[in-house]
Amino acid sequence: MSSRTFSDSSLIGVVGVGSFGTVIANMLAEKNQVLVYARNAEVVAEINENHTAQGKSMHESIVATQDPQQLCESCQTIFFMVPSSAFQDVARKFSPFLQPYHLVIHGTKGLCLDLPEGQSLDEVKNLDRNRILTMSEVLQKETVAVRVGCLAGPNIAKELSKGQPAATVIASKFNEVILEGQRLLRSEKFQVYGNSDIIGVELSGVLKNIIAIAAGALAGLGLGENARGLLISRGMVEMVHLSRALGGSVKSAFGLAGVGDLVTTCNSVNSRNFTVGYRLAKGEKLPQILDEMEEVAEGINTVKIIKGFLEASDLRAPITENLYRVLFEDLEIEEALQFLMKYPFNVDVDFV
Repeated sequence: MSSRTFSDSSLIGVVGVGSFGTVIANMLAEKNQVLVYARNAEVVAEINENHTAQGKSMHESIVATQDPQQLCESCQTIFFMVPSSAFQDVARKFSPFLQPYHLVIHGTKGLCLDLPEGQSLDEVKNLDRNRILTMSEVLQKETVAVRVGCLAGPNIAKELSKGQPAATVIASKFNEVILEGQRLLRSEKFQVYGNSDIIGVELSGVLKNIIAIAAGALAGLGLGENARGLLISRGMVEMVHLSRALGGSVKSAFGLAGVGDLVTTCNSVNSRNFTVGYRLAKGEKLPQILDEMEEVAEGINTVKIIKGFLEASDLRAPITENLYRVLFEDLEIEEALQFLMKYPFNVDVDFV
């Protein structure tokens, strides 16, 4: 780590320096001193010496470390900005050093599985809710952290990095987590709302990624705005039913993390999930697309997990089910679309 020292106790920690982690670190650095964690020694050196992270500009006051203990001992508030595929491992790495007094806010829109060691999703016959973990549940399972929150909403990193106006929601059962997140991040161009339904907010952010992939596929096929409107509205209904089944509320699905993020990612070429669907519709294969992407499209793993959950329940989610077949069973996108157009939806809205 750099030899620079810190003059006060306002040091804020950020774990992960992907696109979103870098943006959040830079936003936090406008008001506070920031210490970021990166597991790669070369990235740590790049941040401390060049004020960039994998080529992305970082605030000159930000310092990086490769030491979880140093970050936990230096920071009372820590933002976890780690992909869901690595989240459990990172939580376990930080577990010996996280304490109940820490305030932890994550920004990961994904799910983890609580499976016996060595078992994969493909080997699970009944994937019930107890085996599916949101990121806040991972933190509570793997660490002694109590005051846990999540950050979600229409927050495309590329736009935030340009200072374009946006908003987010901090969700937590603990009001002090919401208030601290608002204090640290709110600015003239970034509004921060609060929500006590953390599971509902997490699930909304997770489930909209499924619909974003499908929206990208529609765009790739050139099927127009009417079709996109149909998908978003039916996708919203599907999100609500799935969120309810997994323990979330209808209210959160209508907030920033739900419909706000859904509309954004279903219309943005800067969305990784939208891009996956778009490229699939153009004839590319999923393995090739994933190999060429710099960062994770969380919706791919989410589709697999939700498909497993559907098989263990009596729920139907036609968009998710058909998208699974497109992604993993070589169903043609056009055939999936025809199935959805013929699906016997009888009621427009059936959850209010």
